[in-house]
Amino acid sequence: MSRRRTLVALAAALAASPALAQSGDFRSCLATLRGQAAEQGISAAGFDAATRGLEPDLKVLELMDNQPEFKTPIWDYISALVDEERVVDGRAAMRQHGAALAAAESRFGVDRHMIAGVWGVESNFGKDIGGRPLVQSLATIACLGSRRRDYFRGELFATLKILDRGEIAPSNLRGSWAGAFGHTQFMPSTYQRLAVDMDGDGRRDVVTSVPDAVGSTANFLAKANWNNAIPWGYEVRVPAGFNAGLAGRKNKRPVSEWAAMGVTRYDGRPLSGSYPAGILLPAGPRGPAFLVTRNFDALYSYNAAESYGLAIALLGDRLRGGPGVQAAWPTDDPPLSRAERRELQQLLSSRGFDVGEPDGRVGQKTRDAIKEVERQIGMPQTGRPGGKVLQALRGA
Repeated sequence: MSRRRTLVALAAALAASPALAQSGDFRSCLATLRGQAAEQGISAAGFDAATRGLEPDLKVLELMDNQPEFKTPIWDYISALVDEERVVDGRAAMRQHGAALAAAESRFGVDRHMIAGVWGVESNFGKDIGGRPLVQSLATIACLGSRRRDYFRGELFATLKILDRGEIAPSNLRGSWAGAFGHTQFMPSTYQRLAVDMDGDGRRDVVTSVPDAVGSTANFLAKANWNNAIPWGYEVRVPAGFNAGLAGRKNKRPVSEWAAMGVTRYDGRPLSGSYPAGILLPAGPRGPAFLVTRNFDALYSYNAAESYGLAIALLGDRLRGGPGVQAAWPTDDPPLSRAERRELQQLLSSRGFDVGEPDGRVGQKTRDAIKEVERQIGMPQTGRPGGKVLQALRGA
């Protein structure tokens, strides 16, 4: 066969097989990254060792487009992350690692309950740190992702530097689809900048050392301008006819101005304090309202999502003994806790639906099963794990 015919046949084969084409693109991209890694001070031997035989993990591209912080109703998001089960687990973790949390609070001036809030939201206090190899996930997005490739290439190089320097064992560099790892899910570049050695062993190990993990998180929040002298915020009541256009995390004004408009604490007490604050309406004007300070911005900066920052703040408050959200969410289909989600999955499974292991995590199989139940009981087919579907299954 002539060279031209060979090339034509190869091109046709690639066009007929998107997976094969992606694999070819991936290998070509890795070759390019190898040269760029050398410019970043990463040894060729280190790059080759980390990427030898590496294949893309296409699942991470799907996960990238389905981030719960931006797609899940706020009441579902908060209810799954700030439930009684997590509060009980968190208080136990705070008792077990009280010395490490106290040391982090003392050194960096960050409330230990908020440090624990990050720990609980990010990894369920170390129980769910993720199992995807960082190099594979980051290389996949850096080469085949549809957006932010430069950012993820930077995170890949940061990971390779961690490996090159032997700071964390390769087998421990596993985490989320996006490359976050450890108890409090640091991105590799954040680890490089802000991770600290709190247990004194000469290593910054946020994977196996709780003191290092919580200390590094406290350092992150301190660098994000956390101020222990003021609260992150608290739930408030806004007056009838409140102009929702004034709300927003960035629209801060003196607390006294909000008080003059008729905003009060949820229990009716007047507002107090001289710091600037904004009004957050995460579910719109009909839902709960929160006064938020610069400390909320520090929590927000950890993952750049207001729902995420609110989950940390509320979990931290619950760990301290606070009541959680008191106003009703604007929905007639109440959200479910993790225990209720597991019950929902068990009921679906007992009725012949394949939802996998009932673990409280709502994946596509569970959503598909919920849609079928919704169809049977005459509800819109959303796939959302809500109270109405659970009640229907309980009474079936």
